[in-house]
Amino acid sequence: MAGTFATDGALGFDPFPFLRALHEAGSRAVVIGQVAGIMHGSTELTGDLDLLWDGTPGQARALREALTATGCTAPPDLSRPQVAYRVTGADGDLCTPALPWGGMDTEPCLARAVAAHDPEGFTIRYADVDDLILMRRSLGRPKDHRRANELEALRR
Repeated sequence: MAGTFATDGALGFDPFPFLRALHEAGSRAVVIGQVAGIMHGSTELTGDLDLLWDGTPGQARALREALTATGCTAPPDLSRPQVAYRVTGADGDLCTPALPWGGMDTEPCLARAVAAHDPEGFTIRYADVDDLILMRRSLGRPKDHRRANELEALRR
């Protein structure tokens, strides 16, 4: 399997059931990472769905409800600033502003999130392009700089 098409993380990736469940549970989680980049026009694909949420007990309940509704049999410990999750069709990281972002304060990103309304009646909240670029620059990995450059070029 190693090195074959079957090991591609994007194989079977379908974030929409989880995004719908988040909406239905009343979650205010914000899509970050490359899925947010794609929503701003990036052409680089991904196989995971990363989310930023506020870390409050009410939002933890909403996240647990959405996770359970979409097949997560072992919900992660949401008291930590970053945890991995897996649901049917998607996996990724759930992050709170308590996670160090290279000096960036991500709390304001929650309020500045952009909303997209799916034709099936649910809302997807995702990081504002300026916040996403700053997140990428703050993380500083080569792929993050490449993706930040792409987003900056798309704004022109």
